[in-house]
Amino acid sequence: MLRLIKRNYFLLISLFLIFYFGFNLVSGERGLFSYIDKKELLSNLKNEELILISKIEDMEHKNSLLSTNLDLDYIETLIRERFLFGKEGETIYIIKNDENKN
Repeated sequence: MLRLIKRNYFLLISLFLIFYFGFNLVSGERGLFSYIDKKELLSNLKNEELILISKIEDMEHKNSLLSTNLDLDYIETLIRERFLFGKEGETIYIIKNDENKN
């Protein structure tokens, strides 16, 4: 057995190195599976970034309506939504969404 190992020493070392590098190529912290997970995480973070940028732009627009040039229509909309005020002769209906229905 020892003679067989000595004769095929180069072959055994080569096979060991091939398995070692093949295993580390696929798994591990810098492997293929980790790469796929990190790529998916990056895609999710980019989508979340786009959503947050959109929300920021919306808030900046609403802020500009209240600060630079006072928009009376926007203020009226805010008062109607927040305080449930209406004009004389209007009827206000409150519709509650029940999200817990099965």
